Amino acid sequence: MYTEKVMDHFQNPRNMGEIENPAGVGTVGNAKCGDIMRMYLDIDDAGIIQDVKFKTFGCGAAVATSSMATELVKGKSVEEAMQVTNKAVLEALDGLPPAKVHCSLLAEEAIHAALWDYAQKHHLVIEGLKEPKKDIHEDEEEE
Repeated sequence: MYTEKVMDHFQNPRNMGEIENPAGVGTVGNAKCGDIMRMYLDIDDAGIIQDVKFKTFGCGAAVATSSMATELVKGKSVEEAMQVTNKAVLEALDGLPPAKVHCSLLAEEAIHAALWDYAQKHHLVIEGLKEPKKDIHEDEEEE
């Protein structure tokens, strides 16, 4: 059973779309479920996320977690965005069924992948940020 917040973010996704000339873009996916998320970031010179958009191919939980993740990072600094975890996304949505928790992990990974792209383009090192997996079709370990 999905929470009201999950249903709201699925039926009325926030920040869906693309950003032209994004400061960073990250794409992640899970081969087992077929979900693919792409996150676009517009980051100003002070390191603040001015805008964020997403495109997700996947189930309702994948759309809802993408939407909530964008809400959680918009207006935040790069460092604050790094603190947005899958648990923060889960809590903000009032939870997900156990079989859909992997969607919140994808949302966290999409944020990090977009931040990695931003860091590479601007020759920055972001504390705690790791290079994303190269192949989005790799099988991931069960969490």
